This record gives sequence, C-alpha cells and structure tokens, in this order.
Amino acid sequence: MKVGVLALQGDVREHISALNECGVEALPVRTALEIVTIDALVLPGGESTTIAKLARSFDLFDLISGRIKDGLPTYGSCAGMILLANELVDGAKGQETFGGLDVKVRRNAFGRQVDSFETDLDVSGVGSVHAVFIRAPWVETTHGDVEVLAAVDISGVSHPVAVRQKHILATSFHPELTGDNRIHRYFVTEICSN
Repeated sequence: MKVGVLALQGDVREHISALNECGVEALPVRTALEIVTIDALVLPGGESTTIAKLARSFDLFDLISGRIKDGLPTYGSCAGMILLANELVDGAKGQETFGGLDVKVRRNAFGRQVDSFETDLDVSGVGSVHAVFIRAPWVETTHGDVEVLAAVDISGVSHPVAVRQKHILATSFHPELTGDNRIHRYFVTEICSN
C-alpha cells in the first residue's frame, strides 16, 4: 500500500515517519501524477487556508476533493480535520475545504497558539494516547454515520476531537508529534484495509 502525505505545507516528515513505522510505503505528494497513484492520503497539520490555497494554485484541489469523495482512505490531523469538514465555523473569508466528512468544525476552537496544550485521551479502538493540541479545531456537530472516537470536556461540554466516517479519519490533535504511531496504525489497519 502506498500512502501519500500532502506536502504543500505542514508537518509532512513526521507523518511519513509514523506511517513507515506501520509498515506501509509513505511518501510526500505534491503533483497530480503522485496523487492519482496513491492508495490513501494524509492531510497534515499546518495552516488550513494556506494548504487549500496552494492546492488550488497547483491545480490539485478538485483532484484531491474528488478522490476523497470517491472513497480514497484519508486521514487529517488538525488542519487536515478542517480541510475534510463539509462545514466550518469561524473559517477565513472564502475558505475552501476538500470536504467528505459530514461534520461542522470550529477552527482554533481551543484558542490561539499560547493556548496549545497536551492531555491524555481515551480513543475508541486505540486506547489511551497522549494528545498534542496546537491551535486545534474541534467538531461542533456530527451528522449521519460519523462516529466520535474521542472527546475533550471543556466546562462540562463534550467536544469531539477524533472522528471517523467510513473511509475518513480525523483528529484535532497531532499524534505524529508524540512518537506513538497507534493512530496511524489504526488508519492503516482499520480504514485503509477495509
């Protein structure tokens, strides 16, 4: 299996390393030819508006969006979650997403860079993981068959931070920064293999 990590901006190297540890061929992708030949895609953390604008500039946006909608197994972390959401709250004016995930996501939900934090989370199907949140989004609402895998409670309100819908996995946090590849292994074994 060949897993591409969208290499327009963001933490690409860390995702490639985690995926390689899971026994798959992982490589950076930034051209249409590379994107049409992969078996799965990872949208890394970074800056969601920048990634979308670069995808549009390099004439990749519609290709990526179409492949996701056609069932390409896709995992998005942080900015990747924003890019997979069908709806945004607090998006930049005119901000586009690839879509495919039937959720409404709030950008920078936990606050600014100085509000970044780490915590332990119980992720369904994975177990307890150490989660790194950096200017992270959360899921405001889910629709249809979206499954919430983990949530964070803020002032007694539960906010989903890991979700799955069919061939799509998204997390608000950055598992690629922890040295624990179990989220990536879950993506490879539970989503890419089905």
